[in-house]
Amino acid sequence: MTQSRSEKYLVDLVNELRQLPAETGWVEFKTNNEHPQGIGEYISALANSAALEGKAFAYMVWGIDDETHEPVGTTFDPWTQKSGNEELENWLLRLMTPKIQFSFYAVEYEGHHLVALEIERSSHSPAQFTGVEYVRIGSYKRPLKHHPEKERMLWRIFDSTPYELNAAYERASIGEVLELLSYESYFDLLSIPLPTNQIRIIEKFTEDRLILSNAAGGWDITNLGALLLARNLSVFPTISRKAVRVIQYKGLSKTNTIRDQVGGKGYASGFEGLIRYVNNLIPSTEVIGQAFRTNVPIFPELAIRELIANALIHQDLHITGVGPTIEIYDDRVEITNPGQPIIDPQRFMDSPPRSRNETFASLMRRFNICEERGSGIDKVVELVEAFQLPAPIFEAPENFTRVVLFSHRSLQDMSKADRIRACYLHACLRYLVRQAMTNTTVRERFGIPEQNSAIASRLLSEAVESGMIVIEDPTVGTRARRYLPFWAAPSGDVTGIA
Repeated sequence: MTQSRSEKYLVDLVNELRQLPAETGWVEFKTNNEHPQGIGEYISALANSAALEGKAFAYMVWGIDDETHEPVGTTFDPWTQKSGNEELENWLLRLMTPKIQFSFYAVEYEGHHLVALEIERSSHSPAQFTGVEYVRIGSYKRPLKHHPEKERMLWRIFDSTPYELNAAYERASIGEVLELLSYESYFDLLSIPLPTNQIRIIEKFTEDRLILSNAAGGWDITNLGALLLARNLSVFPTISRKAVRVIQYKGLSKTNTIRDQVGGKGYASGFEGLIRYVNNLIPSTEVIGQAFRTNVPIFPELAIRELIANALIHQDLHITGVGPTIEIYDDRVEITNPGQPIIDPQRFMDSPPRSRNETFASLMRRFNICEERGSGIDKVVELVEAFQLPAPIFEAPENFTRVVLFSHRSLQDMSKADRIRACYLHACLRYLVRQAMTNTTVRERFGIPEQNSAIASRLLSEAVESGMIVIEDPTVGTRARRYLPFWAAPSGDVTGIA
């Protein structure tokens, strides 16, 4: 994995690790090569033990004598070693569950060549290697299932510590905190005057748990602080892969990539720049007014903003190695975030808001990056209707959540699924403002002239037959009928035709 620790940091780290007692659950010293299977088992054991002992990372260091802690050097080279025909790092990562982050580093130390392996602590479930969970007992690694008291303790820790408050960077000085986090963005986003005193900046960061005091001295930058305000996400190995990726394609498929850009800043400090970048890539259409021609984006800019903010906030942060992705095609934008939604995608508009990452989401709301709880998707659907675009798709492919926003398409060019989805979301939007969908409102939604009301009736018939909307009162005449989303159906018979 990418080298992202400075030589000074690594030398200081080895100095600290050498001072530790011989039997430390989250550190292992080796002299030379270890069988790949053994390395994988150690990664599992050390990651779980680091969680048990409240450490952000665990370490294996090759080239240090395990008994004396004296440097002796090593010939171990993880970058050339393979398991079978597969590179060691890829082989280890493939067999780890969940995919925790780890990084190998070369260290020149007191005239000796060392190799350090930095391992992210387990955060939401015990780390497994080839399906087995391990833990350190004294200086030995053992299957976790043989130590049920450790397993119970580990699950209590997972239940009590949110991902956002785990450390992304340990024992930073005040200067390092201010160098690594964009404190200027923090105060600007909150519309608070920037303090002239560094201590006051640290106090504010601590209040919002962007940093936490480390008992060994210095400050731990939390995942929350790094994700939101990092000047450079690559400095933080455990979250660097959560950077937003923007891909632009030529045409309607992934065949021809025009550009592929991975963001470098934190979500909050880099949000406005991200939105500008995406909007500059979105195709535009020319609108001719009475005196001027104007290029207008084919998607509502505010809808793009809301959907990107939602993807950041509602991703499953425990899924490693991947972050939110924005894919721009000639006719659509697809915004994907890791993790299955915790609400049925068909119920995004009406269900009470729920968030996996409430600490993270709360601060994003205070930064005015996202809407008040639960109103973002409503606004997106409302904007889509105002622009008379095809209804967006909310879907949940395996372990991901995706929203697809389409450019303008005439009613005759929409598929039956497009038409039903549009009627359903229109019914949801009307219901949420205490009104019902009618033939009239459907005509307004699709821009259908009044004399063609029969077209609106056919659209309503399709949606009723699909089960996505229901007739509020089937005894009422066709022209006066009101329609509701299926989940708002009154008791009794809701069958019938439009």
